[in-house]
Order: sequence, then structure tokens, then C-alpha cells
Amino acid sequence: MRFSMIQGLILAIASLGPIGAMAGSYDLVIDEQIVNITGKDKKAMTINGQFPGPTLHFREGEDVTINVTNRLDVDSSLHWHGLLLPYQMDGVPGLSFDGIKPGETFSYQFPVKQSGTYWYHSHSGFQEQEGVFGPIVIEAAKREPFKVDREYVVMLSDWSDETGEQIFSNLKAQSDYYNYSQQTVGDFFDDVKASGWGAAFKDRLSWGSMRMMPTDIADVSGYSFLMNGKAPQSNWTALFEKGERIRLRFINGSAMSYFDVRIPGLEMTLVQSDGNNVQPVTVDEFRIAVAETYDVIVRPREDKAFTILAESVARTGYARGTLAPREGMAAEVPELRERPLLTMSDMSMASMGGMDHSNMAGMEGMDHSNMAGMADMKGMDHSNMAGMADMKGMDHSKMPGMENMEGMDHSKMAGMAGMEGMDHSKMMMGASSANSDYAPGSGLAPEAANGGKFLVYADLKAQVPFANYREPDREIELRLTGNMERYFWSINGIKYSDAEPVHLKLGERVRIKFINDTMMMHPMHLHGMWMQLDKGNGRFNPLKHTVNVAPNTTLTVDVPVDALGQWAFHCHLMYHMAAGMFRKVIVEEAVVETAAQ
Repeated sequence: MRFSMIQGLILAIASLGPIGAMAGSYDLVIDEQIVNITGKDKKAMTINGQFPGPTLHFREGEDVTINVTNRLDVDSSLHWHGLLLPYQMDGVPGLSFDGIKPGETFSYQFPVKQSGTYWYHSHSGFQEQEGVFGPIVIEAAKREPFKVDREYVVMLSDWSDETGEQIFSNLKAQSDYYNYSQQTVGDFFDDVKASGWGAAFKDRLSWGSMRMMPTDIADVSGYSFLMNGKAPQSNWTALFEKGERIRLRFINGSAMSYFDVRIPGLEMTLVQSDGNNVQPVTVDEFRIAVAETYDVIVRPREDKAFTILAESVARTGYARGTLAPREGMAAEVPELRERPLLTMSDMSMASMGGMDHSNMAGMEGMDHSNMAGMADMKGMDHSNMAGMADMKGMDHSKMPGMENMEGMDHSKMAGMAGMEGMDHSKMMMGASSANSDYAPGSGLAPEAANGGKFLVYADLKAQVPFANYREPDREIELRLTGNMERYFWSINGIKYSDAEPVHLKLGERVRIKFINDTMMMHPMHLHGMWMQLDKGNGRFNPLKHTVNVAPNTTLTVDVPVDALGQWAFHCHLMYHMAAGMFRKVIVEEAVVETAAQ
């Protein structure tokens, strides 16, 4: 959009300073400057010269105008993460607008319909990784159901001295490029000592057949982890007076990193999730997925410093700050805990004993005798099995869901790319049916320090019941698929560039079933509408804009479809989204059929 005379007038008035500034009007400039986070100078992208960008303070019920000027030499954009607004203001190039050209200004204008903790970031290229992001705090129009004496934003992020383009290129060329924790011969002998030669050797063969390692927790290692733009040694500090109730607004603005957050010596009372009030729950630790927000209240009763610690889930580092009664104080920083390892549960490799693989097109020649529980079944006439009569010679292409699969190269199946030489007898086809945060036995299952309480999604219950709660009108199944070796990520086996949009009707309630067929956690984010996380609490199921789907698990959400337009729906791991785990959602008016006159 070209710089207009009206926009120029708005900027001119705003430039007069606070006295002449318009209520609800903001001016943001995206630019570049040299920063030094790790001891090495690097050109970063900034907003108003800041990294992260400035905190935007809105008030529920007001109309805001945000004039964004792009001084980069490439197109840019800003997306208002979690905000309910007209789709034309959502800030996704190619879906809601054309983006902001170099040297131009775009004015976002929308009403503020909610309150809570949110954030904003670029939706252009890898600019979010480079520094184009910042917090949003929206003051509630009514009194909140909890009291605090002071509050702070705690924005977590990951930083690399490489550019986003370099990182993505490296991942595409060699998916384990950033796996700095490769297993060694010494690790193998430790496994032998623990479980014996046979089990250790079989385990290594299984991982080798997948061209993966149990240490493949995160796609990218080597990050520095920041708290409000500061590295751990810089010790970002928040002040308090003894006995005060302090609200900490945690935002995970990372490109790729999950964090386990704790404050040793203090319990945290969680009161908001993704900007929405929840029934207070006291925890010692919580995991925050990329793009999620959590608000907690702490009450220090001692005149001493406390460490705010956010360990990366892969235990490759941490972000750190301090909660203290005076400047210059610091508390002990606990040592990083032992890194987790993926298990066969995470990898969907549970035994398939008894499954007849001959019913899978193209797998007739497979040696089923190697499958767990299939010994001595060579030569068995599977047609004699219960329910299998008359299935000899069956045309599998006529099976439900198998249309057009005749002669199909199964290496192209969802999640099967690059697995042509793999022993499929070791595979479990599909995620666990458990609607839980983590697969049973998962190496990623959380465990709070010192045996404390770790937050799980089932703990989240809405503060007030959802007014229009009802059973869903229909269900959509979205399988999260991909291949780590080729660095290919997709939904239902189809990357975004080849996918048809998801069509929804205004006013319907749609259940989305996420089935994670991959070895990675995926933070799935829906623009413009809420997802009501289904954890069995009915009308008290919480509203979220981002949900974490763990490996080998199924997670369901209900979407009240209440916003017309074209919306983005994607994994918020930046390089997964760029590699294809993205969908366009089109919400259209429902057509009301009338009886013929």
C-alpha cells in the first residue's frame, strides 16, 4: 500500500511527541543495526531501534492505528499474534495483504476485542529470527479476577549469529547439521552395560534404519537464549518489595526453541494462558511452546534474589534473569539438567504384533516374520484369520481412504519420504490414540525439579464457562507429517505449496484432531480464531491460539468459526512452517437453503 496523504498527516502529528500523539496510535519502524549478543557483531533487524521491539500497550475496547514503516531493502510485515481482528489486518503476506514494500508504510487499524498477554512478529521470510518481534500487553476493560502489585514482561527468544536463510539452507542440505550431541561408541557401551548386547544393538539398528538419533530433540542447536533480548550473563533484573504479588507475563518469541521455566525457591500461580484467564493453578515448573504465553503470579517473602530460569527442552542452554529487591543482586543459577533422549515411544515404533501388513498396498513382499510377535508365522494364510475371509486378491485401492493408491510409491506417503530402504516391520503406522500431552514412556515427558508440580494441559481450566459450548458440527483430521532426513514438513503428507485450502463455514463449530506422526513437537497456531483445547472439561476447556502437539500423540481442539476471511494455520517452528507445515483456512458465509416455493 502506497504512503498516503492521510498516513503522512498521522505520522506528522505523532512526531510532535506525547502532547500531539493520537490516542491509540503507534508508529513502528522496521530497520537494521549492528548488535552484539554473543561477543560478536551481527546485523540484526530492529523495531524503533530496539531488540526485541517495544512493548505495545493497548486497552480492551479501544480502536488502534499502527503505522509500520519498512526501512529494510526487502518486503516486511507484522502479524498480531493471537489478536482477533479483520483478516485484512492480520499481517500475512499473500493471504491478508501484499506485505510492506521497502520504503513504504502500512497502517493497521482494528478494534481491540480482548485483554491479556500477546505478541507481534514479522510473517515475512525469517525476519522473526532476525529480531522483528515484540510484546503486546492489553489492559482489561473490567477488573481482573486476581490482584498484583507490579508486573513484568518476560520475553524468551533464541538468537543465532547465522542468518535465518543460512540456518534453513543448512537444514535442507544436512538435517543433523545442528545436532551437536551425536551419540558415541562410549554411549553404546553404556547402553550395553545397562540393557545387554542384544537390546543395545537392536536399538541402534532401529535408530540407524530411521537415519536418526535419540538426541534429535531440536532441529537447531547452537542458539544463545535470551530474556528480553539479554543473554544470561547480562542478567536481566526485575525488582520487587518483599511480600508483593508480582505478575510475570511469559512470552515464547523463539523461532525454534521450547523452554522449561522455573524460579527455584518460588511457587508460581498460573492465571492466564494465551491471554485468557484460567482457574489459578500453582506449579513449580511449566513448559512453554514456541508462540505460547503464560501469566504467573509469584510472591517473594524473603529479602533475597531469585533466578528466573528458562532451560531449553534440549538442555543445550538457558535464558536467565533475576527477581531481586535491589539492583545488582543475583542468585545461584542451577546447572543444566541431563539432556532428554527420544524413545521408541516418541518415534511411533511400538510393536505391531498381529497386524496384517499384506493389506497395505505395495507391502506384500515384506518379511513379516521380523515383526515383534510374528515369529513362526511365515507362510501363514492370512485369509484364515478372523474377519479376513474372502480377502485374497482384494483390490486394496477400493478400501476406504485408499482411493487412487494403485501403484503408489509408498515412500511418498505422509511421513514416509526418504524411508524407501527402511525396515517397515519396526514401524507403528500412526500416532498414539492417547489424548495426552506426552506419549507414555516419552523421553520428552516433563519432570519438575526436586519432584515438584509440572504444568500439563489438563490443569488448564477456563475461569468462566464458554457461553456457546456445544458438540462440534463436524471433525477434520490433520496429520502432522514430515521427514527429518530430507527436512520435509507437511500436513496430511502434503506441503503447503501443493495443498488445497481448508474451508470452514461461519457459525459452525469444527473439531480438529491433530495426529502427530513425527518425532518432533509441533506448536500449531490458528490465526484469527480461538481453539478450545479439549481436555475433558467441557465448557471450561480453555481457549488458546497455539497448542503443542507432542510426538506420537493425538490432540483435539474445537474451533468456534466466527471470523470471515483467509487465515493462516501452521506450525510455529519457523523452519517447519517454511518447509511446508502450513495451511490456508478460508472462512465463508454459510449458505442457508430454503424450501422451494
